[in-house]
Amino acid sequence: MADAAHDPLLALVLKQLDDDQAQDVVTIDLEGKTSIADYMVIASGRSTRQVASMAQKLAEKIKHEGFGPVKVEGLTAADWVLIDAGDIVVHLFRPEVRSFYNLERMWAFGDAPPVSGTA
Repeated sequence: MADAAHDPLLALVLKQLDDDQAQDVVTIDLEGKTSIADYMVIASGRSTRQVASMAQKLAEKIKHEGFGPVKVEGLTAADWVLIDAGDIVVHLFRPEVRSFYNLERMWAFGDAPPVSGTA
């Protein structure tokens, strides 16, 4: 199982979220669960403004650091923003929306719990 120390894109994502004061950051290792990505990162912002700001900064940082362009969905409402960075999918939520959808429970099935924490 790889981690942020061995995955530069994951390390960049976690550092940027930490810099932007994301709350309750959770990393889920998707290896063997799906082919859509290697990791899913889920985090919360305190408001739609913070969620939108975190999403824009993260997308710019990923592109600037040479990991290629990313796809961003949900930026207009900023209740739930999805950032598809290829090997990593990032979900940024307002806390109420995150609680409602509870992606951690949906994706952290099997024998391994999510890997919590930031870089």
